[in-house]
Amino acid sequence: MDDRVREHATVLVDWSARVEAGDDVVVAVSEGSHELAVAVCEALGDRGANYVAVYDSDEIERAYLRAHDGDFDEDPGFERALYERADTVLRLGRGRNTAAKADVSGETRQAYRQRHTGIREARMDTDWVSTVHPTRSLAQQAGMSLREYETFVYDAVLRDWESLAEEMAQMKTVLDDASEVRIESGDQTVEMRVDGRTAVNSAASVAYDSHNLPSGEVFTAPYATEGELTFDVPMTIYDRQVRDATLVFEDGEVVDFAAAQGEDAIAQIVETDAGARRLGELGIGMNRGIDRVTDNILFDEKMGDTVHLALGAGVRRLSPGRRDGQRVGDPLGSDRRRERGLPGRGGRRGRATERAVPVGGGVRGRRVARRRRAGERHSRSNRSATASGSYASSISRDRPRPSTSA
Repeated sequence: MDDRVREHATVLVDWSARVEAGDDVVVAVSEGSHELAVAVCEALGDRGANYVAVYDSDEIERAYLRAHDGDFDEDPGFERALYERADTVLRLGRGRNTAAKADVSGETRQAYRQRHTGIREARMDTDWVSTVHPTRSLAQQAGMSLREYETFVYDAVLRDWESLAEEMAQMKTVLDDASEVRIESGDQTVEMRVDGRTAVNSAASVAYDSHNLPSGEVFTAPYATEGELTFDVPMTIYDRQVRDATLVFEDGEVVDFAAAQGEDAIAQIVETDAGARRLGELGIGMNRGIDRVTDNILFDEKMGDTVHLALGAGVRRLSPGRRDGQRVGDPLGSDRRRERGLPGRGGRRGRATERAVPVGGGVRGRRVARRRRAGERHSRSNRSATASGSYASSISRDRPRPSTSA
């Protein structure tokens, strides 16, 4: 086994999930991630945790969805019970075919997702973390050889996370102190409010309200979005390519949209429910181990010196009361030009327009109760949970320039 696989497992179990002796851990294993699963379960055994492995296969789910009549049971109790009794869920993706469910109708997928909302929420109430093992399918999707892609993945995952967390704490302070953010791209501008929000320093650990490995972004939940922006790098939404997507916001909601390709995928997103038309996330990518677009949201949204936007429900700790939407399609914009006033080493940061930026950050250390086997509630230090979901992304070649106003 490649030593980097074991290092990946160690970072996932110790830094990201903070697994302790006696914890009940669900390990969701996709096709192609067997080697990482072996290393992860070895680490769990060494730490005295309990585990259940489940096979998380897109190909199996495709077969099920295509055969089903579409009248799905709501939150099957046996599956929900697994996550309600778990302390941690580790999802190891993805499989042999990144477009395995491309021929499943959007209506069927949406119905299945909506009828499993309770299961998804139960899973997200654990200390869950998603990561990927480098596979040939992901390498092909990224346009790399397998060896090149392995190096890319481990450069993104095996970081000095404590140092990066300290750097990102400065950007968190910028967003926490700002009242408005403006993104400019050519002659297009999008403005959004961020006052009253608390940004997340997403340092690849549940201790930082962060549930992806790799991570390396600072994000917040904006509101009152106005303006228009076009994203000209292809993105994948529901296994479909979307090119040159344009979103128009008025009164905080998407009122118009267009795309040169895949416009129906955008329509599927914004028609999910009322909350899906609102901007749910503004993120600043700061992981400089990620230096190129790979058509994989787990990496693309964290790429150093980029900005990304996501439609749908925002993270619940950032925007109280805004739970009426799915977190869905995620166009990205990037800019590598240095502006005045914001911290960090070279690369785009945006512009603070009024006051100086103090250094801040650190582990939240908030205790969050979760269910145990007997249904009792318990708490553990340095843990917290956020709402999230899977969504697709892209990066704008026009390099939109973000700025903040206090």
